[in-house]
Amino acid sequence: MTEPEFTATGVRIDRWPRSLTRAGEVRIEDGRLSLLTSYGSEIDSAPLGTVRAGRPWFAKPDEAVATMNGTRYRISGSGRLLDALKQATTKPPRRS
Repeated sequence: MTEPEFTATGVRIDRWPRSLTRAGEVRIEDGRLSLLTSYGSEIDSAPLGTVRAGRPWFAKPDEAVATMNGTRYRISGSGRLLDALKQATTKPPRRS
């Protein structure tokens, strides 16, 4: 098992208009972005090349909006998620 390129725990994940988890996890690993509940169950996952992410002008500094598989998520408390996504998409995925 490889080490994730980025992981953030204790993250709030919302799918408008409701909260999915207040203590979830965001993980970038093997060229995929995964959103997990506090229990480790997968909310959604997609290849990095298909994920659209950004920070709207009205969002707090630690918030991001990500669209995966046609679903829009608000991710709060993720720290450097946008920087990690940008870095991960500019380099090829790691091989085991």
